[in-house]
Amino acid sequence: MVKYVIAEQLIGKEVVTTDGIDLGRFLDAELNEVTGKLTSLIVEPNADNEFVKKLDVKDGKLKVAYDSVMAVNDYIVVDRKSVT
Repeated sequence: MVKYVIAEQLIGKEVVTTDGIDLGRFLDAELNEVTGKLTSLIVEPNADNEFVKKLDVKDGKLKVAYDSVMAVNDYIVVDRKSVT
């Protein structure tokens, strides 16, 4: 069964990897204008995390591909292998 979540409920949720690395907090989502499908999560990066410092942060924001999302509950859990 698919669980639908309103984007407003996601704002501020912590985004963590499958092995517990705190990437930051969810800010927004990026959609494909043609298909309407979710393509990326926009995350306010955790500047204190060494792993995050190595990632491609642009304009103070980190883009995480939607395909890497494993679960959404108390946290947004993403697959670490696909975070670049």
